[in-house]
Amino acid sequence: MTWSESELAALPRSEFAFPGALRDRLVAAILDGSKTTTTGLLVDYEHEGEALPEVGARYGVPDSEERLVAVIEVTDVRVVPLAEVDLAHAVAEGEGDTSVAGWRATHEGFWHGAEMREALGDETFTVDDSTMAVLERFRLIADLHG
Repeated sequence: MTWSESELAALPRSEFAFPGALRDRLVAAILDGSKTTTTGLLVDYEHEGEALPEVGARYGVPDSEERLVAVIEVTDVRVVPLAEVDLAHAVAEGEGDTSVAGWRATHEGFWHGAEMREALGDETFTVDDSTMAVLERFRLIADLHG
């Protein structure tokens, strides 16, 4: 499918991490097909006043320079406590994790980081097993970076 500039401009954005090295790695993993899931925090959606993603929704994926490089389509959404994140989801995030514990440690480092705490307006924000996570599965439907 060919996307017109107006179609691309009309797409909501799905930003992975904050601009920088982590976003660049995540976007590269989407483009090479190794990243097909992502995890957000319900509290972040609530704080931003954003609706949860819905199956069938399509999003433009920007790189760190805010250029759209991909279009993804949501294929599944689950809201579960962090304690219920499974290995299949963790591996499909495409970050090289081979255990839920490793996935969790990496993600806690991000969620407990200064940028996330600033985005939430809570300098002491932490997650625990009961923190509600939004688990999203998606498929790449357009690679726009070429």
